[in-house]
Amino acid sequence: MTTVLVTGAAGYVGRHVVTALLERGVAVRAVVRPGSRSDVDPRADVVALDVLAPDADLDALLPDPVDAVVHLAWQDGFNHQAPSHVARLSDHYRLLTALVDRGVPRVAILGTMHEVGYWEGAIDEHTPTDPRSLYGVAKDALRRATLLGLADRAEVQWLRCFYITGDDRRNQSIFTRLLEAADRGQREFPFTSGVNRYDFIDVADLGRQIAVVVTTPGVTGVVNCCSGDPRSLGEMVEDFIARHDLGITLQYGAFPDRPYDSPGVWGDATRIHEILAADAR
Repeated sequence: MTTVLVTGAAGYVGRHVVTALLERGVAVRAVVRPGSRSDVDPRADVVALDVLAPDADLDALLPDPVDAVVHLAWQDGFNHQAPSHVARLSDHYRLLTALVDRGVPRVAILGTMHEVGYWEGAIDEHTPTDPRSLYGVAKDALRRATLLGLADRAEVQWLRCFYITGDDRRNQSIFTRLLEAADRGQREFPFTSGVNRYDFIDVADLGRQIAVVVTTPGVTGVVNCCSGDPRSLGEMVEDFIARHDLGITLQYGAFPDRPYDSPGVWGDATRIHEILAADAR
């Protein structure tokens, strides 16, 4: 049976990746921070360990060989200007190097469209990167380092994700704020023009895409985990309000559109669609 080690398994994306892997018949060794176990699918083998700590006992993660690692653990992921992104960069590289040194043949690492920075149009595997946040800088540096430093000894998969929705009580998106506003009885919500178009993907769908990629031998480099279907923010928010019966009216134009937000950016889904189609066959 295929065995996959998942770090950050109790996180927003991690819980869905664990379940998607289990649904594929994969044995999952789920690594969580101490105290986070209740958030993980009970079918997984849960290990509590701070994998980024310099003294982490990584041998405890590998009592038996694993076929792949999905590295999702990341501090302050919702705060894109947190200094911890850059401060902990070497911890991520040290962890991944140590796992490859111990014989792990495939490592898949969660990336982000924020590596690219400002861009208009589709982002593909070769789009140049120019990150504008500490989060994007750190992710881009880790992508470059792992593809340069580890790809000669393991299959390195860089899973670039886009705008993640779903399970909205657990993220810090506009959809979270809408739910919180409804909880307060708020009936109007200040908003931008809502015309900007983005690539939205439900977190459960993202988990399934990641599960397929990490269990597919021979896939290396950047893979856009996305829908490839840009939709306007206003359309998505209006749909969300209606589906959840929030009774909220958007105040369009209450906030100006930010000059650093692209009018339209999305993932080129060609490669992920090819991988999913091959898996279905």
